[in-house]
Amino acid sequence: MITIIWIAVAALAVLLLALSLKVVKQYEQGVLFRLGRVIGVKKAGLTAIIPFVDVLHRVSLRIITMPIQSQGIITRDNVSVDVSAVAYYRVTEAVKSVVAIENVEAAINQIAQTTLRKVVGQHTLDETLSETDRINLNIREILDVATEEWGVAVTLVELKDIQLPESMKRAMARQAEAEREKRAKIIAAEGEALAADALGTAADIMMAHPLALQLRNLQSLVELGVDKNSTVVFPAPLMSTIGELGSFLARENAAATRNVAATATPPNVTATPAPDQPLPSQPVPNGKALPTGATA
Repeated sequence: MITIIWIAVAALAVLLLALSLKVVKQYEQGVLFRLGRVIGVKKAGLTAIIPFVDVLHRVSLRIITMPIQSQGIITRDNVSVDVSAVAYYRVTEAVKSVVAIENVEAAINQIAQTTLRKVVGQHTLDETLSETDRINLNIREILDVATEEWGVAVTLVELKDIQLPESMKRAMARQAEAEREKRAKIIAAEGEALAADALGTAADIMMAHPLALQLRNLQSLVELGVDKNSTVVFPAPLMSTIGELGSFLARENAAATRNVAATATPPNVTATPAPDQPLPSQPVPNGKALPTGATA
């Protein structure tokens, strides 16, 4: 009987010792309540409390990642978008996070959703897509002010996803395509201008140095011969070739005309009038005209 009593006393002592010793981890702080009142904060390590009198509430000091679920928002230019985000916060004052508010995580989640709708609704769609850094900073500042009384600091807020209507996606795709085409045309025009300038400079150099054109022709032959073509092309200056061809044709036409004239009128041949034609009158010494063939 005595043995049983001693065993019961030892078991009770072990139970009381287990209830009185608490371990606070390195990333935690313990808020100690004694009969419902806060009497202090326990640091990391082994802590002894009074069983059934003290209550130790552990609070994590690590950064907590909290996703903000997608919110249907109408932007300032009346475009409906669905925006989701993520927030990072940590507890800076353990006592306030336990005493000032019942559930820190739920409270931050709710206020983050309303702040997200408020801030994004003040911007246009283009600003929402292009100025996400400024929107993130505005949301973080608003949340940080609201959660300061709870002993919580919001370290970072990031917009995670922005869902656009299908019609708006198609319109933006057309706009981007038109912008790309405009840039391509501008670049092509600038390239043509540069190429024309370079060709003009090259033409001036070739005019001053005729051998440069011949060297360029030889280079063209080398480039054509790389592909092992069976056709050999001999490039020639087009305008000079046309001019020479015109001079040649003019000379040929002039020579042909001279040959035709020489063939039509043989040399040393005198033309006689036809018998039926009247003879021209011949003058006589006394001033009277006589027919040709008559004697005065």
